[in-house]
Amino acid sequence: MLHLRMIVPPDRTSAAVQLIESTVGTTHLVVLTGAARDPSGDLVLCDVAREAGDELLHGLRQLRIDEDGSIAVENIDLSLSTRADAAEHEAPGEPADAVIWEQLAGATHEESTLSITYSAFMILATMIAACGVVLDNAILIVGAMAVGPEFGPLAGICTAIVQRAPKLAARSLIALLVGFAAAIVATTVFSLGMDALDLFSRAQLDADRPNTRFIWQPDPFSFVVALLAGAAGTLSLTSAKSGALVGVAISVTTVPAGANAAVALSYGEVGQMWGSVEQLLLNLFGIVLAGVLTLYGQKLLWRTQRGRWRREPKL
Repeated sequence: MLHLRMIVPPDRTSAAVQLIESTVGTTHLVVLTGAARDPSGDLVLCDVAREAGDELLHGLRQLRIDEDGSIAVENIDLSLSTRADAAEHEAPGEPADAVIWEQLAGATHEESTLSITYSAFMILATMIAACGVVLDNAILIVGAMAVGPEFGPLAGICTAIVQRAPKLAARSLIALLVGFAAAIVATTVFSLGMDALDLFSRAQLDADRPNTRFIWQPDPFSFVVALLAGAAGTLSLTSAKSGALVGVAISVTTVPAGANAAVALSYGEVGQMWGSVEQLLLNLFGIVLAGVLTLYGQKLLWRTQRGRWRREPKL
């Protein structure tokens, strides 16, 4: 269930209440006339089944409540209510299959904004991965994958394509490109510093490295894994399965590929550098492609479920 808290202009309260009452899957409606002060208006509270949340939010935005008032949405972790159980039963489809597009757009907006914190995580993750590739240490590579924040902008690009949101697409693309560029430049300088301290060496980079040589030698499996990870990551965002997102983060060699490119660049190893860049671009493309197809598939699935529910006779 979702909990909605709205500040509604008085002249639209009746329409908002009517919309809520007519939406299948809503319950616990509360109207506090004149309770809101900034902005001024009526405070309207309700709970709605996740399956009906996107439809209700779309209707509320058509009333321009988000422009002249406010709409806040919270997930309800526990609801002990027979009426809430009935509302969830009445709503079409399953909660796990429902996509709240406004919630997804909000989440990807936050995660795909170029910020100092985002850039710091990118740079630190790439430096950790650089240590991993030089030492041929798989544990450090996995750690760097988990730290890297690059899936946020990738999800933002996928959402922007499906929702036709050019501003979100531009913001996400800038965060992705600038983040990786800054990380590679910083890690190249870091590699030169480590070499000056005799902690990195060309011999380590040119060694056999059985645990990490795959990073700069892309093959069909790299693209397959990127596709699978992109689909899993998108599903984790739309269903709020954060644990699955961690698994996605440590399954695709984006940050390690950038790190290997940086270290190879510091030693003038052009072959390894371009191999790493190719691996990086292949993985990024695979994740975006799978993410877009997954979102389109969820859209089609939900429309099919809602259409079937509307055609079924109601008891």
